[in-house]
Amino acid sequence: MAAMVVLLFIIVPKSAIAHCDTLDGPVVKAAKAALEKGDVTPVLKWVPKESEAEVREAFKKTLAVRTKGPEARELADMYFFETLVRIHRASEGAPYTGLKPAGTVLSPAVVYADRVLEEERGYEGVTAMVIGPLANGISRRFFDAKEAKKHAEESVEAGRKFVAAYIEFVHYVERLYQDAVAEPAHHGEEGATAEAAPHGAAEKAKPQTEHTH
Repeated sequence: MAAMVVLLFIIVPKSAIAHCDTLDGPVVKAAKAALEKGDVTPVLKWVPKESEAEVREAFKKTLAVRTKGPEARELADMYFFETLVRIHRASEGAPYTGLKPAGTVLSPAVVYADRVLEEERGYEGVTAMVIGPLANGISRRFFDAKEAKKHAEESVEAGRKFVAAYIEFVHYVERLYQDAVAEPAHHGEEGATAEAAPHGAAEKAKPQTEHTH
């Protein structure tokens, strides 16, 4: 497994594949295609239905301004890119912090996830990439807590160190479990709720959400 993870890091190029808030990311690529065609349709999939009117209006304004010369075109295009990415990020529940330059280096996991979708590979490689760091994170926190527990009754300070390690371990496992059983979010659609979870998933998740420290 470790060899597979190392291999994945080797085959992923150093210049990371772009993502949603980069100038060479999929959202801006769709925006460029829409502007060249004069058709807003390619970008609408990146925004929720309730934001479609705002995007259409921004697109209309951009088309009007970009005919007034090279500088106006550049400014108008950037205005549309920023508007589109801002709305898309908001639909993900993420803050808009500006457009990042083309070639911005991303997490290797994001890079590889983009790559397998683009090349229509199987998901097994992504699974292998995640499992290595995941298992390492669990084991490191487990052994920290286990070691601290041996000395927990020696003093109040030692006891507090154990409690801190215990909380870190349990909460880490809890976060991983909740992410694993969560129903995939469908941006811009209703119904991504606990009722839509696979049979038994919600019941399994409930005790974990109540187990806080």
